[in-house]
Amino acid sequence: MADPKGFLTTPKQLAERRPVDVRLRDWNEVYVERSLLPIITKQAGRCMDCGIPFCHNGCPLGNLIPEWNDLAYRDDWTGAIERLHATNNFPEFTGRLCPAPCESACVLGINQDAVTIKNVEVTIIDKAWDRGGVTPQVPERLSGKTVAVIGSGPAGLAAAQQLTRAGHTVVVYERADRIGGLLRYGIPEFKMEKRHINRRIEQMRAEGTRFRTGVEAGVDISGQDLRSRFDAVVIAAGATTARDLPVPGRELNGVHQAMEYLPLANKVQEGDYVDSPITAKGKHVVVIGGGDTGADCVGTAHRQGALSVTQLEIMPRPSDDRPAGQPWPTMPMTYKVTSAHEEGGERIYSVSTTHFAGDEDGNVQELHLVEVEFKDGKFEPVPGSEKVIPAQLVTLAMGFTGTDVKNGLVEQLGVDLDARGNVARDGKFGTNVDGVYVCGDAGRGQSLIVWAIAEGRSAASAVDTYLGGKTPLPAPIKPTDRSLVV
Repeated sequence: MADPKGFLTTPKQLAERRPVDVRLRDWNEVYVERSLLPIITKQAGRCMDCGIPFCHNGCPLGNLIPEWNDLAYRDDWTGAIERLHATNNFPEFTGRLCPAPCESACVLGINQDAVTIKNVEVTIIDKAWDRGGVTPQVPERLSGKTVAVIGSGPAGLAAAQQLTRAGHTVVVYERADRIGGLLRYGIPEFKMEKRHINRRIEQMRAEGTRFRTGVEAGVDISGQDLRSRFDAVVIAAGATTARDLPVPGRELNGVHQAMEYLPLANKVQEGDYVDSPITAKGKHVVVIGGGDTGADCVGTAHRQGALSVTQLEIMPRPSDDRPAGQPWPTMPMTYKVTSAHEEGGERIYSVSTTHFAGDEDGNVQELHLVEVEFKDGKFEPVPGSEKVIPAQLVTLAMGFTGTDVKNGLVEQLGVDLDARGNVARDGKFGTNVDGVYVCGDAGRGQSLIVWAIAEGRSAASAVDTYLGGKTPLPAPIKPTDRSLVV
């Protein structure tokens, strides 16, 4: 146990965010650099080293949280990163982007503030990078087997790294011009600077993983070619088919899917554009959807100089406290104020868009909405509650409905889909086609980054077994696992 009295004597303290008026002037991460260093050992000391650490179940990766909390408390950063990397290939990603279901499952959180697990995690990995403690793990021998991984998001990268380290020759295919999937073009720079992806990719290249960008599987390389060139194929293409809003005026200029809007802002940071082709500058912006993608749109619009930002959500406002129907240790749906929401704008709950109105040139100018209430299993409009708000840019951030590889690659490979439109898999991440596997959102549906990495690691274990008859690779989860996340 780290500090036997730490949870009693040390109050919870989070990483410090830069002042709003300062961080809105740039696209750097919102946190004060190294603000955790003076406080993190004491925060790690709040961990109680529970007899039954429910945080393990809260995290699909099965992170050894009490162990690396204890090591961080004792200033054993070498030991801490070894235990962290034992279950998580990319803690610099999860430590910045994961909503931390592990903290919701923390035993201390039953009646106090939970341990700041994410803050400890990101400090461990950042110190490891700073000290040169993250080095390539080159396999001792090659197996002679080849694997194609389709998609370079967290699931694909995790599967590729594990399989490369097992000695297989792995090629990752990415249709975009850079590696990273939604980590690269879906997550704004202010949430995670892309230098974190770049140095991890360099580590993977040094280990032997090969990357092919600008290659869309099913179009630029067929499913038949993949099967003939490789001994196994892993589909990790994500769930990028966006949910649309079929209301009058949807065709107006200025109404875009979030994943049309956000990647362009990231491309500006990459140096591809001086200004984004879709910008919020000088416009009234409306974001439809109250989740993380919607918050990303809010923060992006602020930095682009929007006149106003309004975020709409069809669901009622969540409660501030854990709902009775979502008891510990589940991950509760509570009201959250992200860094983007701190920066301004308005959030409106229990409303639905009825239509958009535009000018004579076909540009959106107004959004018409109505309040709704949930009755008999559906949302019903509240009479007399109609409202009009200005909108010169509208982003749709209402989630995703499945993978889009079903429009080409799935048919070419001959793999089946499940009832939800995801690639169907068995208990070992295998599809109905021998040698073809699926992991991450492509098989699971839209989910968390920790689930993507956990599935990538588990799929790699299954592929390694398929190729060699056995495997030393860990398999933290099964496709049917749901953990404690609601």
